[in-house]
Amino acid sequence: MVRLPQFIRNFFIRIEGFLTVFLKIFTNFIKNAFGFFVNIFGYNSSTSFLESDDAQSIKRISTKEIAETKQDNTAETSTTKRRRPEAKMDYYLKMAREIKKN
Repeated sequence: MVRLPQFIRNFFIRIEGFLTVFLKIFTNFIKNAFGFFVNIFGYNSSTSFLESDDAQSIKRISTKEIAETKQDNTAETSTTKRRRPEAKMDYYLKMAREIKKN
């Protein structure tokens, strides 16, 4: 009689595990079936229900600006002698130097 609550608890845990696995398989099957029909009918693009860009008066920019990178030939010198330099602080110091140059 003492083991009855433990048996009931374990029984419900096993039912929950079975339903979780079964429902996951079932939902994956439904998802794949609907995904197949979506691909067949061509509804997988995000613009399928939108009007054209001209109708919405949207102008897209097709040219991309290329950012120029300049190499910094100056040697970085540490102001203090540390055993281990902190990479985070060096990053901020380098960023401040670049901003100061511009």
